[in-house]
Amino acid sequence: MERPAVPFPPSPWRLTGDMVVSLWRVPADDLPSWPLPAGVHPWVVRRRATVVTFWVDYRPGGVLSYREFLIALAVRHGHRLAGSTVAAWVDDDRALAGGRALWGIPKEQGGFTLRADSRSTRAELTADGIPAVRFTYQDVLRLPFRLSARAHLVQQLSDGAECRVPMRISGRPALGRGHVSTGPEARLSVLAGRRPVLSFAVRDFRSIVGS
Repeated sequence: MERPAVPFPPSPWRLTGDMVVSLWRVPADDLPSWPLPAGVHPWVVRRRATVVTFWVDYRPGGVLSYREFLIALAVRHGHRLAGSTVAAWVDDDRALAGGRALWGIPKEQGGFTLRADSRSTRAELTADGIPAVRFTYQDVLRLPFRLSARAHLVQQLSDGAECRVPMRISGRPALGRGHVSTGPEARLSVLAGRRPVLSFAVRDFRSIVGS
């Protein structure tokens, strides 16, 4: 028996909240066999790939409110640099259904514990099939301006078609120290036992995902 369809907002999604971003440099030979769209390849410099993780607390004021842990891989898309989401967990059925249907983002269901104040974040993700993922972050330097940025994801839809997902964001940045602990499950193996080379928070952000 098929599950009933879950309604979700149409693209684009306007979202707001706080996030912490961490960048990881990983030996290219250690990357899991993440599926990527045809013609899309990891961006490798000096035999290392770049992985980016996002802990996000989407708050009221956007089209949805939920929490998310997302892993993206920096990739070459033609002659351009882009990102491709290779794993993601959320605690909202509409965010899960919409991310998969609209943009091919492989979201799964997870449970989140989050404690945050104006300078620090402690988070934990629990989900079926993976070890718990724990994260801590502390501000070191707040920057006295709002930062704006644009990027795009390259994903593959369920019918095999390529999907380009434009993203825009602005928020108050702060540089800090982040740490993740987890077990050696395949999708999380690039994080286990490693430290990010850079972590930063983007608070009170406003973003637009999709077009």
